Amino acid sequence: MSDTPPDRLAVNPTSPFHDPAILERGVGIRFNGVERDDVEEYSVSEGWIRVQAGKARDRRGNPMTLKINGAVEAYFLELNK
Repeated sequence: MSDTPPDRLAVNPTSPFHDPAILERGVGIRFNGVERDDVEEYSVSEGWIRVQAGKARDRRGNPMTLKINGAVEAYFLELNK
């Protein structure tokens, strides 16, 4: 596995950008210089993240998300073993 996370990754298992092996390894997101742990999906090249919009749900029961534009930096979390 490489030392850089993918350009785009999603937490939702129905998304084509979902990768359980990478999510299990642990990915951190720095958005506009601030560490974020509530990111549902991100794209480094396009410069956006998706976060949940409170407790709102769509008609299928999935959480409603907001797309926020800005500087995105993805990195792998260091695990103490």
